[in-house]
Amino acid sequence: MPGLSCDGNDEIMSKKFEGSERYIATDDLMIAVNASIHLERPLLVKGEPGCGKTELAKEIASSLELPFVEWHIKSTTKAQQGLYEYDAVARLRDSQLGHESVNEIGNYIRRGPVWEAFEHDNGCVLLIDEIDKADIEFPNDLLRELDHMEFSVYETGTTVCAKKRPIVMITSNNEKELPDAFLRRCFFHFIPFPDSQTMHAIADVHFPGLDQELIKKGIEVFYGIREISGLRKRPSTSELLDWLRVLSSETDPLLALEGVAGGENSPPFAGALLKNEQDMETLSRSFRRPSERR
Repeated sequence: MPGLSCDGNDEIMSKKFEGSERYIATDDLMIAVNASIHLERPLLVKGEPGCGKTELAKEIASSLELPFVEWHIKSTTKAQQGLYEYDAVARLRDSQLGHESVNEIGNYIRRGPVWEAFEHDNGCVLLIDEIDKADIEFPNDLLRELDHMEFSVYETGTTVCAKKRPIVMITSNNEKELPDAFLRRCFFHFIPFPDSQTMHAIADVHFPGLDQELIKKGIEVFYGIREISGLRKRPSTSELLDWLRVLSSETDPLLALEGVAGGENSPPFAGALLKNEQDMETLSRSFRRPSERR
């Protein structure tokens, strides 16, 4: 595993993200993406779950014609796993069995997504997804590697250096605060919840040809549900799209929505929008006639 040389990044920096046919990006979002590319800083994106943070990274890669590398973070994920992992147990087992492979330690080093991203000759988009799920020290443990675009493989004594600096996107659902030292090294953007006009455009992208009146009424009902007081988790963009998909499978979807916007009937297929029993009960109470409410 030889060390890798670090080349320039002018070609990637000259590229601009302008949205795509499959992703409705606001002007502010496009500015944030392109600023992070120009500054060579990771783009930290926050917003409600289901607002399109992960899809944004995929669309940036597709739009700029770059490979996409995803590192999905769990509560047990360690920063070292993004670089590489050394399987000492496998090496010990092979030594006991007399395998010749034990003489080459590189056979027991598994490359992580950061290493994979560093190896792309023409750069890539590296997504570090839901970084706030990990331990509080996780972001700080990646500071040097994301700053210098290199790291050492201690077992082999080699240095891995990015051939081209990847475009780094980091998402967070705000489950916990991120360290200040880490935040200083990022370009930040918050994706606000779309207004109804933008949401209509998003629905059009996902369901071309779908009845416009159905989209309009569905979005009206959707925003009405989001305004119900007491919901633990308000439905997101992705849940609206699921709901419209199942609504469109009805023989007469507009008839299924009749009376819902006025509060006379509960919305059909509410399980596509709400994800726990407390919210379903709150929804049910909100659609009862005043005389039926406790």
